[in-house]
Amino acid sequence: MVHGAFLARTRGAVHGRALGLEDGPGGYAMTDFAATKGLFDLPPGLVYLDGNSLGPLPKAAPARMERAMREEWGGMLIAGWNRAGWMQQPRALGDRIGRLIGAEPGHTVVGDTLSIKVFQALASCVALRPEQRVILSDTGNFPSDLYMAEGLVRMLGGRHELRLVEPEAVEAAITEEVAVTLITEVDYRTGRRHDMARLTAKAHQVGALAVWDLAHSAGALPVDVSGGAADFAVGCTYKYLNGGPGAPAFIYVAPRHAHEAPPALSGWLGHRAPFDFELSYAAGEGIDRMRVGTPPVLAMAALEAALDVWDGVDMGDLRRRSLELTDRFIAGVEAACPALELVTPREHERRGSQVSFRHPEGYAAMQALIARRVVGDFRAPDIMRFGFTPLYIGEAEVDRAVEIIAEVMDGRLYDDASYRTRAAVT
Repeated sequence: MVHGAFLARTRGAVHGRALGLEDGPGGYAMTDFAATKGLFDLPPGLVYLDGNSLGPLPKAAPARMERAMREEWGGMLIAGWNRAGWMQQPRALGDRIGRLIGAEPGHTVVGDTLSIKVFQALASCVALRPEQRVILSDTGNFPSDLYMAEGLVRMLGGRHELRLVEPEAVEAAITEEVAVTLITEVDYRTGRRHDMARLTAKAHQVGALAVWDLAHSAGALPVDVSGGAADFAVGCTYKYLNGGPGAPAFIYVAPRHAHEAPPALSGWLGHRAPFDFELSYAAGEGIDRMRVGTPPVLAMAALEAALDVWDGVDMGDLRRRSLELTDRFIAGVEAACPALELVTPREHERRGSQVSFRHPEGYAAMQALIARRVVGDFRAPDIMRFGFTPLYIGEAEVDRAVEIIAEVMDGRLYDDASYRTRAAVT
């Protein structure tokens, strides 16, 4: 657990502050990022710029999982569902995440995977808008979201259409044919950020619903699903939220839909009375109807430890710091490495918390960087991607990364056959 003094000093309006608001000597509350860095277990000397793909290990997670395994599972056995609160964990953790994304209490739940949550949200929206037949998304969206939409269209007998447009064309493409927009706020390759409130307002003007994918937003920047009038929102917890590999996803349902959204995946734990063992399905109340299968108790224990870190973080501070670090990184790399082409927007309002550069030898160059202990990742066909998490990244790490990138690019150190062999995960 995070020490109480640290929490008391920094706890506050986690999702409600924009950059440069009140409370601190510089005009903003002061989150102690030196303290948060100490809460993660990172290998010495490693510059980890891949938290947008998998967050590092919170130091408290092993002990929390050990307790879940030995004291709860080992000591309580099946009684853990009641005595240790396992059955209530999806709602409790959902509310903790909900606080980070501007959700109303009681309207976010954790469980299953992001792909499943995307499918649930889309299917509910299509059912709520039966006269409109288009699911609208963009070509910058993560492919898994699009695959789930394609599968839903097939299951609906081809009467619906998944329509893809370029990211810049989304707003103009929101017409009265559209039942639902499926937009990932921050593009996983380029870091380009959509104006979600604006797109959602346009969707509502034509009678459509809006699903926000927050995979690269939750824990990366301030989000306000309530203020932005999102109908549904989904996201994962293993990236910026640091819940661990395979950590469960979350889904948010706006209060206006919570009791009417039809659950396409009518799983046991979404039933109104699971332990009555009725033979036919009756949807639970509110967000409970979006539960599907048995909660992943051990994974949720790790996520619980990870979310403890966020109790001491103000999201406005985090955003301000993220922009400082990404500005510094962009300036340094562009000055030192003219061969790299920036694909991330320079404008703050259009940027998430990652920076991407394009290079024809991007894969090999990234392997050369990793070999020199600067860890980013590669996205086809030619994107070198670097994620920035102020919880454990500061100026020293940025400057070291720029130095190593310059060495690799200037010396063509990537021109080595060993760096060209593609691993299963890039």
